Amino acid sequence: MPNVVVWVDIPVKDMQRAREFYGHLLGNPIDELPGSGGTSALLVPMGTGNDMDVSADLSTAGSTLGFEGQDVRMTETSSTHGPIIYLSAQGDIDGMLERAIQAGGKIRAPKQDFGQMGGWLALIIDTEGNLIGLSQSSE
Repeated sequence: MPNVVVWVDIPVKDMQRAREFYGHLLGNPIDELPGSGGTSALLVPMGTGNDMDVSADLSTAGSTLGFEGQDVRMTETSSTHGPIIYLSAQGDIDGMLERAIQAGGKIRAPKQDFGQMGGWLALIIDTEGNLIGLSQSSE
């Protein structure tokens, strides 16, 4: 079955600060989305995924999405409400938590074992004030 979630826009207040935070957290450069005028940056380098992958970008909070004739704006950042996006820890949730702190983030909830179904989960607050989940399988 294909992924139910296919794309995530993470709202940010300061694009450069967010690019530096997520670049450090994920261990790869976060490049500006070509043609975005600095309002969007990709979390995964272009051309590295396939059609079944879920991906995400950083988008300046309050920027308008490109739906013709519609006033659709990015929501504001939040550490208290809204959906929680879980990023893969790539088998190193401890390292990812450490990198989050090094890059200026905060730990909201330390890693916890949610068993076979959930694996290891933790919550951080990024430099923009977003509540972000980290996930590592228990296998």
